[in-house]
Amino acid sequence: MNKSITLSNPIPRLAVLLLAAGEGARLGSYPKALLKKDGQSLIKRFCLAVAELSPVQIVIVTGFHADLIEAEIQELQKKTSLPISIIRNLAAKQGQVSSVRLGLESLHGEYDLVLVALSDQPGIGVAELQTLFNAYLQRKSGKQVILPLVNGQRGNPVLFSSTVIKDILAMPGMVCRPYLDQHPELIECMTTDLQGYVLDVDTLEDIVRENLTLG
Repeated sequence: MNKSITLSNPIPRLAVLLLAAGEGARLGSYPKALLKKDGQSLIKRFCLAVAELSPVQIVIVTGFHADLIEAEIQELQKKTSLPISIIRNLAAKQGQVSSVRLGLESLHGEYDLVLVALSDQPGIGVAELQTLFNAYLQRKSGKQVILPLVNGQRGNPVLFSSTVIKDILAMPGMVCRPYLDQHPELIECMTTDLQGYVLDVDTLEDIVRENLTLG
């Protein structure tokens, strides 16, 4: 007779915060999230990759180029069942800090951990995301943040426990980076040689290096 199995450590519920509000000023004000790799926009590639982790919600913050990026997201939503919410940052000119705070405040429902990610990292795929997730599952006692570290360089995305996110939100104006600077004891650095964590796109040289095309 088959018996149901109850997991003693259920899989954590993952929420995702994807930042796509930047101007792309160094690329002549171009939406970096819409750069294409292998025929797919970076934002679509990321969403399809993170879908492999079955997130309970994906909050995408737009700002500059909001109409173009939101149109791309809406096309993706027509073809998938991803739990995406679009939040437009009307104060995007204030920089990434404002997008991070708005995105954290826009998380909803129940979740156990939050992946904070950038939309201009062409090297982030299923392998990189799964590696982060596994590191969280195997983290040392008391560690609440998984931070990728490549040759001593801090990378992205970063995983935060819901406890940390709630603590950040309890402090007006607080965001992830200064919180981490104040609480190094909560961080578990995940040392890796996967270069995708530290590669992003800022210049035309980066586009050539990563074999990207304009959307």
